[in-house]
Amino acid sequence: MNTILANVKIQVNEKIYVKNPETSPLGKKIIEQGIILIDEIGFDNFTFKKLGEKIGSNESSIYRYFENKHKLLIYLSSWYWSWMEYKLLFATTNITDPVEKLNKAITIVTEKVTDDTDTEHINEAILNNIIIAEFTKTFQTKEIDQENKEGFFLIYKRVINRIVAIVNEVNPSYPFAKSLVSTIVEGSLHQHFLKEHLKTITDCNESVTTTHFYLNLIKNVLR
Repeated sequence: MNTILANVKIQVNEKIYVKNPETSPLGKKIIEQGIILIDEIGFDNFTFKKLGEKIGSNESSIYRYFENKHKLLIYLSSWYWSWMEYKLLFATTNITDPVEKLNKAITIVTEKVTDDTDTEHINEAILNNIIIAEFTKTFQTKEIDQENKEGFFLIYKRVINRIVAIVNEVNPSYPFAKSLVSTIVEGSLHQHFLKEHLKTITDCNESVTTTHFYLNLIKNVLR
């Protein structure tokens, strides 16, 4: 599957960036090292000045690609969910049994991510750390409604609704499919965070994964 994904171009809303970072070596370096730096120091402490120092480039050169660090974070999350969508499609497209298909989809969006070596300048495992820790900062802002109208979160919503469609296949009479799936997708990020930082308020650990929890949950909810 990784070979197939390597030949797929990840699409991100062009309104998010000033210049597409995928079109130049500097742009790719901004993405590659931006991911590493945000993971190291956290998004709140991250600045374009610090990123410029890390990549040996002027701060102004980064602004040629992104208006601000908020747009960079939205870009990274959009790339992540687009990559996740392709993983979902390739993993479930030939599965005919709805329950098996749903279990596969839940596994993909809740498991801890490993790096896909076919994407050379993006380490998905590190990007996953950022999504776990920082994703809510992309939409819990005063600008959410306008950014939503501009389609900034279209890919994320599409991932949710693809799984909603599978839930409806499994149990068409279940009335809360959207709330269930959005809770699972975002809740899994929260459980991963708790597992790393607030261990006493989650049952997830080295032997009981977040995926185990959500597979059990969906089995009992939809039976």
